[in-house]
Amino acid sequence: MSDLKANLKQSFLDSLKRHRDAFATVEAYHDEAMQLLEAVQHCLQQGGKVVWMGNGGSAADSQHLAAEFMVRYKAERGPLASIALTTDTSILTAHANDYHFDSVFERQVLGLVRPQDVVIGLTTSGKSPNINLALKAANELGAFTVALTGRDGGLVKDIATLPIIVKNDETARIQEVHMFIGHWLCEALDLAITGNN
Repeated sequence: MSDLKANLKQSFLDSLKRHRDAFATVEAYHDEAMQLLEAVQHCLQQGGKVVWMGNGGSAADSQHLAAEFMVRYKAERGPLASIALTTDTSILTAHANDYHFDSVFERQVLGLVRPQDVVIGLTTSGKSPNINLALKAANELGAFTVALTGRDGGLVKDIATLPIIVKNDETARIQEVHMFIGHWLCEALDLAITGNN
């Protein structure tokens, strides 16, 4: 039990350090965060939607953030057009079965995305083929593309219009910062729309 207690404490400390590092380098993230907010605001004002995608835990984070947009974060406001490409099991399994899992998000992007949209891919490594192919397709359609990624940014840093790289090697720590950024975006939109936190 003492080993488990020590492990729990260390996990909390690691997470706290990652957040402290992010806050300590807030100037480095500031420009990207503001670009993200401006792109999403412009998208929604133009009648566009925010499209999310990811694999594994990042798939769950995509669904979580799409729900915050469509339902609410904190403020009482109308729905903000958003969808996660990770939620339709019939599309995911049909495409993976008939074609290939690498193109499962690309296919949805080709069918759903318009130039006024923002497409956000979450990939902790930056090397997920299905995210990278989908962001390339979104670029070709004229959408604004964002990668929430980690480590050294991987291949996706050269694909997305706006790569936001969490420079850490541990998947869990990267995902925690991605969710912090996603929640900050929701809060900033709430404030912009309603003037209330």
